[in-house]
Amino acid sequence: MAGANTLTFDESNFETEVLKSDVPVLVDFWAQWCGPCLMLAPTIDELAQAYAGKAKVGKVNVDEAAGLASQYGIQNIPTVVLFHQGAQATRIVGAKHKREYQAAIDALLNP
Repeated sequence: MAGANTLTFDESNFETEVLKSDVPVLVDFWAQWCGPCLMLAPTIDELAQAYAGKAKVGKVNVDEAAGLASQYGIQNIPTVVLFHQGAQATRIVGAKHKREYQAAIDALLNP
């Protein structure tokens, strides 16, 4: 279950919410059956809360949005991709510590 500030992205809203966003967007590519993805979920929710109003944080379920997963070359999950100005800025594969995601977002917010 996603936190209140954690968005859900899919084929219907990805272009508008992610690619055309005026703020950086962290996208967690995940699946319900993926243990490390489920372990990462609370961290994603914490990031969504911490960066509310400064960056968007959301998730793409690769089973429900296989086209997006394929389009962005997602081969292992969880994969977290940071988008900035419509392009991939950073890609982090595997569940990492929260500070690694914070550093990636902060680098885009404070270039």
